[in-house]
Amino acid sequence: MTREPIKRSAIRLTLGKQYFTLKRYAAWLIGGIRYTRFKDGQSLKYQAFAHRTPLYRRLKDVDMWLQHNKVQNLRIAAGPLNGLLLRPGETFSYWQNIGKPTKRKGYKEGMVLFYGSFKPGVGGGLCQMSNLIYWMTLHTPLTVTERHRHSYDVFPDADRTQPFGSGATCSYNYLDLQIRNDTDRTYQLLVRVTDEYLEGEWRSDMPQIETYQVFEADHRMSQEPWGGYTRHNRICRHVYNAAGEWLRDEYVTENHALMMYSPLLTEPAAGESRN
Repeated sequence: MTREPIKRSAIRLTLGKQYFTLKRYAAWLIGGIRYTRFKDGQSLKYQAFAHRTPLYRRLKDVDMWLQHNKVQNLRIAAGPLNGLLLRPGETFSYWQNIGKPTKRKGYKEGMVLFYGSFKPGVGGGLCQMSNLIYWMTLHTPLTVTERHRHSYDVFPDADRTQPFGSGATCSYNYLDLQIRNDTDRTYQLLVRVTDEYLEGEWRSDMPQIETYQVFEADHRMSQEPWGGYTRHNRICRHVYNAAGEWLRDEYVTENHALMMYSPLLTEPAAGESRN
């Protein structure tokens, strides 16, 4: 059973955000983690995994100007991320590399998910980048050390191409995405924004010795005693060797989200293909 969500006051939300933001700054400074900082303008030789997601989607009750601003935000964020090297023993931090999204840096108001709804916010839409990086990472041997799931399922599944809950929400700087390289290879993150897509790759200096297929298990929707609907699943992956032979299955994570629409809703125009 999932508990009914608790509404927090504006003061408590503000103070909580300040506390966790300062806690993150302290962790970056004295946490003892070796973060990646170096970039290479030349692509590493081997592609580990590549993916792309469309930039523009028609969403119910969402003005398109928020989508256009999101694309601008993604273009800015792609700059410090593109070409980053993740060497053995290093950790990638999404927010440490991007920095705080501000108007001074050129960020605009995009769509920010907020307690089951959405509102405009400076830097809004950057979750599309963290979703992409997380999804690509699940197809590599890199280790995800921090990932935050979406607490609310805001839009129905129309045109969804990936399993529910296969993304990573982000909010500067306390909801971070962190990925550690526990292998003996160097990896490189490439991201770019075209006219239609956000595109990304993980590349490596050595070929992949295993490949991965991500899938969901135990998916269900439930009506809770307090009246709301919730959604649950587990994300797992099949692991294959270089010859394509199955080696094992691995558990990745599980998701629990409060649904903000009726589970019987089937109108494609109402939804979005979201992670």
